[in-house]
Amino acid sequence: MELKNFIEELKWRGLIHDVMPETEEHLLEEMRSAYVGFDPTADSLHIGHLAPIMLLGHYQRCGHKPYALVGGATGMIGDPSGKSTERNLLDEETLAKNVAAVKEQLSKFLDFNSDEKNAAVLVNNYDWMKNFSFLDFIRDVGKHITVNYMMAKDSVKKRLSGEANEGLSFTEFTYQLVQGYDFLHLYRENQCTMQMGGSDQWGNITTGTEMIRRMENGKGYGLTCPLITKSDGSKFGKSEGGNVWLSSEYTSPYKFYQYWLNTSDEDAEKYIKIFTFLDKETIDRLIAEHREAPHLRVLQKRLGEEVTVRVHGREEYDKAIQASEILFGKSTAEDLQKLDAITFLEVFEGVPQAVVSRETIENGVDIVTLLAQETNFLKSNGEARRDLKGNAISINREKVKEDKVVSIEDLICDKYILLQKGKRNYFIVVVEY
Repeated sequence: MELKNFIEELKWRGLIHDVMPETEEHLLEEMRSAYVGFDPTADSLHIGHLAPIMLLGHYQRCGHKPYALVGGATGMIGDPSGKSTERNLLDEETLAKNVAAVKEQLSKFLDFNSDEKNAAVLVNNYDWMKNFSFLDFIRDVGKHITVNYMMAKDSVKKRLSGEANEGLSFTEFTYQLVQGYDFLHLYRENQCTMQMGGSDQWGNITTGTEMIRRMENGKGYGLTCPLITKSDGSKFGKSEGGNVWLSSEYTSPYKFYQYWLNTSDEDAEKYIKIFTFLDKETIDRLIAEHREAPHLRVLQKRLGEEVTVRVHGREEYDKAIQASEILFGKSTAEDLQKLDAITFLEVFEGVPQAVVSRETIENGVDIVTLLAQETNFLKSNGEARRDLKGNAISINREKVKEDKVVSIEDLICDKYILLQKGKRNYFIVVVEY
């Protein structure tokens, strides 16, 4: 594969925070190997991990060999970088499950099965740390890095001077040695000459390059990307429900797509460069198009499409689009029936609800009774009749008359009925045993 200028690619995308001198020249000489570490403390990554993942994706596309390192060993310790408290430690079984899930998600961005020399590789630092005794580690590794050097790291300083005054455990203090050793190990065994990550990892990365210098008389390189922020100052990657996960079990494809669709214009211009593999010409054209007609939200829609298709696939993206159209009155009863229960409730989040017994629906209930007495959606039978005569009432997107009898056949996901008055006045009937 022809080598492309990786550093140049990252620069125009706004993906470089720190980079060691001579890195660009080093990468232009021949195919090189680099790695990014991922913490397997959950069985899914979230969109806060996407920038480092994109570093590896671009690295491979520029002709280099990416290594994704999952911290099976370091996940048992906890990285103090950017953390104010010590994290919970995980057992081996949980870690193994998490590692498998993380690899599956990374494979959407990296080609692990390529026949090319630069096929991506997944490694787990537990494989080389599990047989390392404590005495061996402090003798062979610990003696090369001074306490003064370790204390000078920002991540250590912040924890030691933190307001909570909780200090830093010896376990967390030694984390940088373990991560530094990962770099040394991959340098020795896999000719891996560079580590990349978020800007909060710079201290750990430089510990690794220092080990390579002192123990191998070699040269390691480091590169970090900025920690992504939102223009309004709020935290990127968080929604009202917490993290926006890459797993559909924790964040549905609909909610995932909505997160990107609701991005501000300013952020969309930044994010489409960071979180997609679209080329510069395409992105410049989209930005120009968007600036001419911002109300069409061209950038947000394309951003949402690129990231959702990459993470969840085209079929789930199409479903998310279909679900998004529902609130704007462009959908049919058939479209509603295609929604799964989770997406249905997410689309109509915040809409008033009432519970009706399944027996009532099974026996058939006339529309006037359902609208007024059973749900209180409308105040009285009289109001219900007036609105029905005025053709203002819909059930599951279809206009109904006063003679409508609501039955089991009207249920969405065998549990819900969507009532609607006019264009925007929605109400959900939840049918329960």
